Amino acid sequence: MAEQEKVAEKEKMTIVVFSGELDKALAAFMIATTGASMGMEVSMFFTFWGLNILKKDKGVSGGKGFMKKMLNFMNRGGPKRLKLSKLHMFGLGTGMMKKLMQQHALLPIDEFIIVAKDLGVKMIPCSTSCGLMGLEEEDFCEGVGSMAGAAFFINEARQSKINLFI
Repeated sequence: MAEQEKVAEKEKMTIVVFSGELDKALAAFMIATTGASMGMEVSMFFTFWGLNILKKDKGVSGGKGFMKKMLNFMNRGGPKRLKLSKLHMFGLGTGMMKKLMQQHALLPIDEFIIVAKDLGVKMIPCSTSCGLMGLEEEDFCEGVGSMAGAAFFINEARQSKINLFI
C-alpha cells in the first residue's frame, strides 16, 4: 500500500530564479513549464533581480522611503523590460533575440507566465527580497502566489527531485 502511495505522489521540481535577465528567464520558464506539462509539481522561487520578471509593466513600483523609491525608479522591471545577460548592446542584442524568438514561435516571458500559471506552476516571490526592495504583492503580475521566505523554499526543495538555481 505504501508503494502505491509513492507512485501516486507527483515528482517535484524547484527553481530559484535569481537573475532578472531575458535569456535566464526563458530558461527558467521553459524548464518549469516542461516539467509541469510532464506531470511534475513545480515551484519557482523568485528572489532579488529575479523579482523583476514578475513585476507588472507599469511605472515605479512600491517603495517606502527614499532609497527604496530610487531603487524602484532605476529598476522598474516587468517582463517586457528584461535585457540579455550577454550581448545586450544598448538594446540591439535584446531586440534581435526577441525577433528570433518570434520567428521560432517561442513565447515572450509575459505569455510564459500565463502558461506557467495555467499549468499549475507555483510562482513565489521571496518575502525578504521584496522587503528590501520595497515591493508589495500588488506590484506583481496576476497569478503570482503569496510571498514566502527561504524556509518555505528549503521545505519545497527538500521534497523535490530536481532543484535548480537560475
